[in-house]
Amino acid sequence: MTTTHKVIIGSSENLQEIQDRSIHLIVTSPPYFNAPFDYIDLYESYEQYLEVLSTVAKESFRVLADGRIFALNIDDMLINGEKFPITADATKIFQEAGFRYRDRLIWKKPDGYVRISRRSGVLLQNPYPMYFYPDNLLESIIIFQKGKFNYKSIDQTVRNLSKIDLNEFNKNKWYLTLWEMTNVLPNSELEKGIAAFPYELPYRIISLFSYKGETVLDPFAGSGTTLLAARRLERNSIGYEINAELISVIKEKLGFGINRDLFSNDDKFTIIDNH
Repeated sequence: MTTTHKVIIGSSENLQEIQDRSIHLIVTSPPYFNAPFDYIDLYESYEQYLEVLSTVAKESFRVLADGRIFALNIDDMLINGEKFPITADATKIFQEAGFRYRDRLIWKKPDGYVRISRRSGVLLQNPYPMYFYPDNLLESIIIFQKGKFNYKSIDQTVRNLSKIDLNEFNKNKWYLTLWEMTNVLPNSELEKGIAAFPYELPYRIISLFSYKGETVLDPFAGSGTTLLAARRLERNSIGYEINAELISVIKEKLGFGINRDLFSNDDKFTIIDNH
């Protein structure tokens, strides 16, 4: 099946290139709020960060087809000793934009992985009550839905082509609200300097919530992991990325760069610069 993939250089606060109700699934992970080593001081304030999420939520609701899913990978953030309740605030923002709160998945990184700091070390240095700060190995995937899905709207042939591999579903325990996945290591070749989520995350979401030939959107494309999963699963994709320097990374990752032999079909790749 031939698919098309488009990267738009610009802000996802205005999805002007996308028509109403033309997207079948949205999977994304916005920048962590001013995260140390990743996005330090990216936003002037927490309020500004929430305003960006709100604008993206409203635009996403407009372009998403009725009954379809927005999967938001997000996490609370500790900045200079203050914990920001991003997961709770984002849930409220998306509900206010019109989405139904459908579910919450938790994805767990391997035991022993603590990327930025070992907060538990505070208690090791001071083994007394009130010094406990746990190391975080969890992130949330919040599942929102635009209204209700009409299951009869999908042609039986397409349903059969998109059937989920139940062996994989059971073996990797997709049926649980806790997903154990190996995170992207900071020194991964195509993710240097990017807080990218693991390929397994969009792979599962796209498999579970879209059909072959449909279109998947990632408003914060980053290195293009969602777009890669979409291509491998024979879905079309659109990604918005404000950092033009990442376009070459996305192109290479998707197999439209030097290593064009990753895929043997006639898929199309387009870049639109709206800077």
